[in-house]
Amino acid sequence: MRKTMNNTATAVSLALFGVMGASQASADVLDSTDVSFTGYVKADAMFSNYSEGTLDSGSIGREFYIPSLTPVAGNEEGTQFDAHIRQSRFRFTTQTATDSGDTITGVIALDFIVTDGGNERVSNSYTPRIRHAYLQYKNWLVGQTWTTFMDVSILPESLDFIGVTDGTPFGRQTMVRYSHNGFQIALENPETTVTPFGGGDRVVADDNSVPDLVAAYTTRGDWGHVKVAGLVRQLAYDNGTDIDGTDTGYGIAVSSKINLDNGDDIRLMFNSGSGVGRYTALNTFNGAVVTDTGDLNAVDSYGYTLAYRHVWTDRMRSSVMFSALEIDNDTALSGDAVTASTYSTRANLLYSPTPALTFGGEYAFAHREVESGLEGDMHRVQFSAKYAF
Repeated sequence: MRKTMNNTATAVSLALFGVMGASQASADVLDSTDVSFTGYVKADAMFSNYSEGTLDSGSIGREFYIPSLTPVAGNEEGTQFDAHIRQSRFRFTTQTATDSGDTITGVIALDFIVTDGGNERVSNSYTPRIRHAYLQYKNWLVGQTWTTFMDVSILPESLDFIGVTDGTPFGRQTMVRYSHNGFQIALENPETTVTPFGGGDRVVADDNSVPDLVAAYTTRGDWGHVKVAGLVRQLAYDNGTDIDGTDTGYGIAVSSKINLDNGDDIRLMFNSGSGVGRYTALNTFNGAVVTDTGDLNAVDSYGYTLAYRHVWTDRMRSSVMFSALEIDNDTALSGDAVTASTYSTRANLLYSPTPALTFGGEYAFAHREVESGLEGDMHRVQFSAKYAF
């Protein structure tokens, strides 16, 4: 459901933000611009049971599933309860008609995931964060939005933030992207994450000299769609002393959503590569590891997801999903504390008494193993209420 402001409301709104100019050109833009406001309010409550010890207070893994945070430390089993509204979000979209008959689209979207805020003792006052901020004109997109390497449309309807996190490319970043007839090519903001030689805390290098290159092609029909995306990126790290290394990363992702005659659908994703790193599984593994000579070696991986959505009635549906990640670490370089594999599965039941309201319950199981052989499980039961507008 969308709310579209009239021209007078648009002018007032823009004036309040200090963008109202005195020129006739500004007035003409206001007269030709429509503004819509959309989003949703979502409340989540979850019980999480960990086989190898609980997560610390404030850990973001208690609010949505992050594969790298499933404990494997060999501690005692524990259960934690959490409730939050962090997934709630809002989005402003503007559309401005030009003299040539084209349209300029602008988007700014915010939510409250992974931000600081008030403590749970009193206020829970989460700080908003930018999700998307971009403009579109003709075949061009400039700004921050979903990486071209991912396929948003195959993400299943899950109470969790992502649902099939282990095997799915996921990320937002600044880019310039050209699209035409199903083909896309983009230059996107680079970032290299590195494992130190012998293991240790992640290094976020920010030493890249060229943007990441992503190209994709999508074919569509009444049956659904297939998307193929390719990624080429530079991996770089210079600590100013004994490390000054580069390597080339690359990856491929193939995804599809298949519509069935009864209203059900199947959603698939497979991705693989060397140095994909932060592009998949919420950076469960790094793009590269430092060698004993101070160079970089790209880390190989592959991941996949499968989800089936069944429509019970016009008000009730369910999704069952599975997602997995396998990482080919060279433990002589990375040590044996790095993640070797993760997988998760979940099933839910969602009920919408009216299209704007959805209530649901979901069960999830997740497993993580590190190279040393330590492993741990997570069981989670989650309940949500969502109002979309």
